[in-house]
Amino acid sequence: MSKVYRLEQSQFIPKARGEVFSFFADASNLERITPAFLNFHILTPRPIPMKPGTLIDYQLRLCGVPFRWKTRIEIFEPGSYFTDIQLSGPYRRWYHRHEFVEVSGGTEMKDIVDYELPLGPLGVAARWLFVRRALDRIFDYRRAAITEIFGQHSKQPEQEQVERRGGCEQLAGIRR
Repeated sequence: MSKVYRLEQSQFIPKARGEVFSFFADASNLERITPAFLNFHILTPRPIPMKPGTLIDYQLRLCGVPFRWKTRIEIFEPGSYFTDIQLSGPYRRWYHRHEFVEVSGGTEMKDIVDYELPLGPLGVAARWLFVRRALDRIFDYRRAAITEIFGQHSKQPEQEQVERRGGCEQLAGIRR
């Protein structure tokens, strides 16, 4: 039985929820918030209508190895959240929920990613040696890019501080 891991992160963005949601609902913006070391490109012709069932094809390069990734938008609730799942790519399973919550002074954006790696014990070893750090690096870059795009609130209320659990939790049987 493979292990399901979770990466969970939240970020305060000092903009209205509608503006923040619109940015993330435009798949083209994914290239803007993905680090250059991935050589990430969206292959799906644009514009990409975001709705349940939308398929998006990407091309990436990791450690010099090119690969393709295909995701499907599972749920799309305008203004609130959307989810995507990997149909093909490097993970055995990838489920990413993007949440947007209106808070005082802006929006709290949450990323919740549940993922499994292929190859049984080799996948577990790869996670500890490489995958966890790579995901942390990708989401750290994403956080910095979002801050640069939207600006940073000078004083965040304590309850809106960044929360990050980068793959430290092993979860069994997660279904959303």
